[in-house]
Amino acid sequence: MTTITTRTVEYLADGLTMIGHLALPAGADRRPAVLLGPEGTGLSDVERRRADALAELGYVALAFDLHGGRYLDDPEEMLARCLPLLADPDRMRDIGHAALDTLRAEPRTDPDRIAAVGYGTGGAIALELGRAGVDLRAIGTVNGLITGRPGEAARIRCPVWAEVGSEDPIMPPAQREAFTAEMQAAGVDWRLVVYGGALHAFHHPPVDHAALPGVGHHPRHAQRAWHDVVGLLTECLTSAE
Repeated sequence: MTTITTRTVEYLADGLTMIGHLALPAGADRRPAVLLGPEGTGLSDVERRRADALAELGYVALAFDLHGGRYLDDPEEMLARCLPLLADPDRMRDIGHAALDTLRAEPRTDPDRIAAVGYGTGGAIALELGRAGVDLRAIGTVNGLITGRPGEAARIRCPVWAEVGSEDPIMPPAQREAFTAEMQAAGVDWRLVVYGGALHAFHHPPVDHAALPGVGHHPRHAQRAWHDVVGLLTECLTSAE
């Protein structure tokens, strides 16, 4: 296993002190980087392990925070914070920009090779960075097929990879269709993967607290989705190395 280095990083966003998890690959050279966003519950060991796995593959990875160091395991509390956030593109962009600035400030980060990959709310934030015209090499959104303000998707300057479970009641077919119509109308290089039989947050290991209805882990598709993320990063961040 490749030796990696990890540390917590603090930064300000949305009126909160955010506590992210930064993972660095071995070596001292500049490396392509990944901004990694969590589900609406917030940053957990799941995202920290994913950032570590990306560092083992040679990426600088920052798993960013949504709730000022808190993990919201109460579904009602999570919705009370996330629903207004998801309805406010400017707030999402502010959270994304603050995390992105933190990632760019890391000396190991190659500022010209950064991708944003997010799950749920984190995926919506990754998309909003694209709609804001941020220079990213790739955007990946997992169960975060949120449409934006009219016309702003035309600012997306990189491929967009999206995924969703076929049985996800939170991202139903009508939402998928609206998202893909937005991407297509904007001329974005997009793709959508629908995982048959999977619910919302199928990529996330089972949790020991209450979850929203329609949420459920699908081990086989979770592994496939991770392989797809790695493939996207290989294609867009390292294929020219």
